[in-house]
Amino acid sequence: MKPIKSLLGEYKGVLVFMALMVVFRSAIADYNVVPSGSMLPTVLVGDRILVDKMAYDLRVPLTHLRIARLGEPKRGDIVTVDSKEAGELLLKRVIGLPGDVVELRDNVLYINGQAASYRRAAVKAQAGDGIDEAAYRDERLGDMSHLVRLSESHPSLRSSYGPVVVPADHYLMLGDNRDNSADSRYYGFFGRDELMGRTRRIAFSLDSERGYLPRLSRTGRLLDGATAEN
Repeated sequence: MKPIKSLLGEYKGVLVFMALMVVFRSAIADYNVVPSGSMLPTVLVGDRILVDKMAYDLRVPLTHLRIARLGEPKRGDIVTVDSKEAGELLLKRVIGLPGDVVELRDNVLYINGQAASYRRAAVKAQAGDGIDEAAYRDERLGDMSHLVRLSESHPSLRSSYGPVVVPADHYLMLGDNRDNSADSRYYGFFGRDELMGRTRRIAFSLDSERGYLPRLSRTGRLLDGATAEN
């Protein structure tokens, strides 16, 4: 057998490349697999999303230690959250900012007393829909505009929620699949230090219902790009 020193010298380039990739994916950018339908119809089960790890913070690689604060989340951002309460990495949308008063009334969103507007959206059946009949709406409030999925057969027991005031340095987050999402209505507010990054684009997507064939139409697709119809 070759001495370890000799092997290290032979594979030095590979080892350096692997180390740089670990640092890059930990602190700069990564892609995550979406295993659930809590963000339907915006993000499908099987999508691989690109995550900008430096959207809000510069961190020490492989840790949560912040070196510098680079930006602040905006209402409507889709973020990955390393939730202490949930004990797992979540994908949710920022709805309430620090100081906001947020309320849901029968799935109608109110922020600081202003109600969101809803328009019917033309959306085909999505992967993960199952037998649950759903209506799709374009939810608009201020500069925020995105699609939400509302169940017609199994509405959530928390389709009405609040009003609650978002504490300082915390955020209220919801899934776009409003009647099938474990979010701030269940886990409470998410701290600023739990936000791992922001996603705005799908890297690629695999359809598990069709033998993991790629969904070519979703490759490189920008999120929140759908349009609504009256």
